[in-house]
Amino acid sequence: METEYLGYAAGILTTFAFLPQAYRMIRTRQTRDISLTWVGTMNAGVFLWLCYGILKQSMSMIAANGVTLLLLLIILVVKVRYRNHTDAGMHPENKTPKQK
Repeated sequence: METEYLGYAAGILTTFAFLPQAYRMIRTRQTRDISLTWVGTMNAGVFLWLCYGILKQSMSMIAANGVTLLLLLIILVVKVRYRNHTDAGMHPENKTPKQK
């Protein structure tokens, strides 16, 4: 049972590490610095970890990877939806930084 507590602690930290990024991307609609390859690979990897947790019947793995997958899917959707969005602070005609 002590190992499950360790799993929950690790899961909480690694899962909630994605929360600020997902929130910021939704709020700013800026996705330029997020690699589509990275977010796609992370989704696939976390999905496989979720499947592994289900097969092992490990609630800590299931909970952590289920929530992480949800956050990564949100990041993926926002990345795809706003990939052509004009980034904040950029001039819309030539996408160069605005002069102050």
